[in-house]
Amino acid sequence: MRTHDELVPAEERPTEPPRPRMTRTRLGIFVATSVVYAAIVVGVLTTSWPVRFDWQIMLFRPYKQWPEIHTFLDYFVVLGQRGPTAVAVAAWLGWCCHRRGTLRPLLVLGTALLLLNATVGAAKIGMGRLGPHYATAIGSNEMFAGGDIFPSGHTANAVVTWGVLAYLATTPRARRVASVSAALLALGVGMTTVYLGTHWMSDVTLGWTAGLLVLLALPWFEPLMARTEAGLLAAWARLREHGAALAPAAAAAPVGLWAPRPPADDTLPVREPAGAGLAGRTESRPRAAARPHTARSERTPVTPTGSRRPPHADRAPRTPPLPATGRGRTVG
Repeated sequence: MRTHDELVPAEERPTEPPRPRMTRTRLGIFVATSVVYAAIVVGVLTTSWPVRFDWQIMLFRPYKQWPEIHTFLDYFVVLGQRGPTAVAVAAWLGWCCHRRGTLRPLLVLGTALLLLNATVGAAKIGMGRLGPHYATAIGSNEMFAGGDIFPSGHTANAVVTWGVLAYLATTPRARRVASVSAALLALGVGMTTVYLGTHWMSDVTLGWTAGLLVLLALPWFEPLMARTEAGLLAAWARLREHGAALAPAAAAAPVGLWAPRPPADDTLPVREPAGAGLAGRTESRPRAAARPHTARSERTPVTPTGSRRPPHADRAPRTPPLPATGRGRTVG
């Protein structure tokens, strides 16, 4: 059975761009970003200048300084929530998969989100930092207190989800436009969380670096994604071949209500004459002789003095009734 790619001419097939590789430049950026990540964590753990800067912004209370933009930013921060952004980007990448005939865009998004959940989620639970609204002491780093805001999940998710579009761009121009757009969205989402008072500034900074590390690490997982895609496509091809093999057998021998009727059922029934079944039977009891039919116009009219029944030879004529007599008198 020929596949779709075999039916389409080679010059008309969509060309898939080469998969990114872990180049020396990318590896250098990854190492530098990891150093920044570690420096932020150490600075917060030691309650140094990042924590002091966090408290200065928190006591400034931006949401009270500019209350007129509060409503807009409440909606804008949704661009960093994992559920809505993942659904929107997955819908777009699903259409790209259908157009290009490959599962790679969705596999890249799934891999990036898994890496984000594993790394950022572990850091959140492990360091347990409380947010500005739940701070217990001014100047404290609020670490290991049962919180889950360090690093900022909204910020890291905005970097990864929108950054995947730039990672999958097929042309240099599209990659530049998508990269700038993703950076602006991630910057806006992070600063919005600081304005609303739900995150410290160091949370947002660590969220930016965590999301960037996930995007930079994706080329290491390209071979695994390629093997996964090949396995899924092979399984789908086997499933289609199995279904095509079962289709003729099911059509040749249907069962149940959909089975065809035998040829004998398609012939019309032969009608027999009414007396055909009684030809060989003998009468067990005598039948009365058939009487001649009398038309309605030939019947005797009904009169006050007579009957409408015609006379019969085997019946005795009726005697006329006797006249009535009075009591004690005789009629002479």
